[in-house]
Amino acid sequence: MDIDDLLQEFEDKSVPAGTRDINDLTQAWIAERTAPEILPYQNDLLERLMERIRAQIELVETQTGDLDPKTNFSLILIQTELERVKFLVRSYLRARIHKIDKHAIHILTTPTTRGNLSAPELSYLKSHLAILNSHYLSSFLRNFPEQLRRLDDKAGGISMVEEPDLDGAVFCKVVRDVEDRTVKILGTDAEFELKKGDIYVVRYSAVREFVLNGEVELI
Repeated sequence: MDIDDLLQEFEDKSVPAGTRDINDLTQAWIAERTAPEILPYQNDLLERLMERIRAQIELVETQTGDLDPKTNFSLILIQTELERVKFLVRSYLRARIHKIDKHAIHILTTPTTRGNLSAPELSYLKSHLAILNSHYLSSFLRNFPEQLRRLDDKAGGISMVEEPDLDGAVFCKVVRDVEDRTVKILGTDAEFELKKGDIYVVRYSAVREFVLNGEVELI
């Protein structure tokens, strides 16, 4: 291990688990809002945070009404922090719901992408598509020929399914060195190496695998 690895290991151990989870949630929230596709759902992270939120809410409810000024001040701090974490959770989930609404058919028909959803998200996706299909049929699709009523129609070389733009530009930061890997931009002569600490503006498709592996973070 070199000195950077030793320092990183020390920093990881010095950060409390709760703070580390909030930092991870913040990064997941930024990545979800930045990436053009829906990313894997952070199930374990969200479960730990929701359990802490429930415990803190119970604490606030139990101690509310205490006349001790120190207790009241502590409750204000706890409530402030609770609202911050709840905002991150809500915004993270809303970013994912927005992508599900926008790319519903693509997600449902792509097994690898569908696997990124949580069970409630998958249930929402199926309900959303069922309602949308029923609405379109009752509004205008019933007047079309039967072969033109499918929402996932790809006839004539034109797809009705909206897919995420993986070639959109993103800001990213390399958090770990990637040895012997040179990133090449398809369709151009551009290429670069991923070195820890470097920041790039690049097509998402060029760094997608590194984002999913945790070697690159979206910022």
